[in-house]
Amino acid sequence: MSELTGKRALVTGASRGIGAAIALALADKDADVAITYERSADSAADVVRAIKAKGRNAIAIQADSADPDAVKRSVKEAAEALGGLDILVNNAGIALYAAIADVSVKDIDALLDVNVRAPVLASQAAMAYIQSGGRIITIGSVLAERMVGEGATVYAMTKSALHAFNRGLARELGPKDITVNLVQPGSTDTDMNPATGEFADLQRSIMPLGRYGKPEDIAAAVVFFASPAAKQITGAVLNVDGGAHT
Repeated sequence: MSELTGKRALVTGASRGIGAAIALALADKDADVAITYERSADSAADVVRAIKAKGRNAIAIQADSADPDAVKRSVKEAAEALGGLDILVNNAGIALYAAIADVSVKDIDALLDVNVRAPVLASQAAMAYIQSGGRIITIGSVLAERMVGEGATVYAMTKSALHAFNRGLARELGPKDITVNLVQPGSTDTDMNPATGEFADLQRSIMPLGRYGKPEDIAAAVVFFASPAAKQITGAVLNVDGGAHT
């Protein structure tokens, strides 16, 4: 399948997990893909090799999503390396958990910097390159809509902020024929939240489907939003969570 032939994508935070799955899925549809990573250079190189093995162009860019200059630089480097930019996937994110009574200012700032400020700055920088028919897709969390336990309040707050950002940016870029959408994963089997983890059974218990998702499930939603099939969809939120939000 070649729905994305000729398209150039940047996926932030894509050396592993959901980000890597997104990058590979876009390449499967014939997109050229740049990825960013913070520390996992070897893993990022593996993703690049896998993309190139599919016959696509690929590059890994070191960038700390907590650093505003690095975020903006990574977009510029991706566009220069790929010869332009058509798709931005704001995937990079961090999760820090603590009760409100105990959460530190340092952790609050870290969550806001990576989960909120970075998508705004990356999207702002990408607007200099993305033209008509382009896509901006952000990865949020189903916790933005439903709290199922204690300790994730600030994390969930940062993901809730992406709702307003998604709607507002969709309004701004709609006249330019650029769509903006939000994908909200639920419990997904990654290093950050393994299906064999301490709280995995609790998470499965709130999902009608009763099973963890896979990174490829999130990637499939991103590929859909990036494809021509989604050209009339913008400002939307898609939960990929086994029904946990119900």
